[in-house]
Amino acid sequence: MPKEYRTIQEVAGPLMLVRGVENVTYNELGEIELENGELRRCQVLEIDDGNALVQLFEPSTGINLSTSKVHFLGHSMRLGVSEDMLSRVFDGLARPIDGGPEIIPEERRDINGLPMNPASRAYPEEFIQTGVSAIDGLNTLVRGQKLPIFSASGLPHAQLAAQIVRQARVRGTDENFAVVFAAMGITFEESNFFIESFRESGAIDRTVTFVNLANDPAIERIATPKMALTTAEYLAFEKGMHVLVVLTDITNYADALREVSAARKEVPGRRGYPGYMYTDLACMYERAGRQTGRKGSITMIPILSMPEDDKTHPIPDLTGYITEGQIILSRDLYRKGVKPPIDVLPSLSRLKDKGIGDGKTRADHANTMNQLFAAYARGKDARELMMILGEAALSDMDKLYVKFSDEFEKRYVSQGYQANRSIEETLDLGWELLRILPRTELKRIKDEYLDKYYAKPEN
Repeated sequence: MPKEYRTIQEVAGPLMLVRGVENVTYNELGEIELENGELRRCQVLEIDDGNALVQLFEPSTGINLSTSKVHFLGHSMRLGVSEDMLSRVFDGLARPIDGGPEIIPEERRDINGLPMNPASRAYPEEFIQTGVSAIDGLNTLVRGQKLPIFSASGLPHAQLAAQIVRQARVRGTDENFAVVFAAMGITFEESNFFIESFRESGAIDRTVTFVNLANDPAIERIATPKMALTTAEYLAFEKGMHVLVVLTDITNYADALREVSAARKEVPGRRGYPGYMYTDLACMYERAGRQTGRKGSITMIPILSMPEDDKTHPIPDLTGYITEGQIILSRDLYRKGVKPPIDVLPSLSRLKDKGIGDGKTRADHANTMNQLFAAYARGKDARELMMILGEAALSDMDKLYVKFSDEFEKRYVSQGYQANRSIEETLDLGWELLRILPRTELKRIKDEYLDKYYAKPEN
């Protein structure tokens, strides 16, 4: 029976100080029993010479210092995992909120997980099809990769996240594929949008959903992605599934870290965020990957909204250091009506060349990808020149490149949030757009592919 303490010294907001504790450890869970028998949960934030500073998961209202009791549970936060979690919706602490029964766990796991041994990591190199041309064709996602989406306030990252969850799949019907979706600090309307979107498309059958709302406690927001990743590790490495983890919004998670850090009176780092935020984000992101000798994999798409559209803000800045690239959403493209407004030129997938080519996508993929990038970049430069000097300043070839860049944004990047394009459809569309330019301009494509694909198909 855990020892009970009646030595609550102070309660300040979500924090509580308990004196004279023994054998209590950092991150340990506890329960506070009120005079009326109500139980509230807490977690140890700091332990110092017999004094424990704990953070409450529920409000501190009604806690009486003299009559309330505290006992510690002897372990950190654990999650009961089971394959039955697929198709279910949970809150940020893994309690069912879909009206279904409690999960009967096959095992219980510490949500903090263990770092993956670098020597046991397998190199990510297998293509995942998201059905979004700007990702599949130009910034390809591969199994085991961490590919964040950098968005900003008011941009449609929620629609893009829902689209990826609905459409993402591993090519080949024999593969067992699952999605773990965790939303942090979102509104009830956003939560409803995601859940209804998954239900309508049937994607919810292979999805585990965790939802932490904006009015939930900050400490719960910090636990939510860890719950999601613990579930993903179980499904991937125990059940052999290929798991896609989508986390939105990492900015809300980092703000919760800052809130807890400020409550503990820690010395702040850049923009008030704690100095250990890089370590914290790295511990989370590095749980994705593939392991040698195990069939499953964890691929991660963290989504973050950049405050003030600033790529140098600590959250996108640190995320960019840890992950293998980024997909950047553009406010200019959003104003033009491009859906999704993915800015392909500054976007980058550092592993894209590992997941494309013959046997993975198609032999011409790398050549057409490089040519599309080059032609779009030249078209954008020509368009800027035209805006300054007028159309008369452009050569006939420059005008073709401007036409190409306009068509590329309208037809290739902009596909709407319901269109699910196969990689073959994406590559064929790329060739269709490249035919706007004369064959002599396509210097990045081998002749064998030009001979095969450049000629206009017969009607």
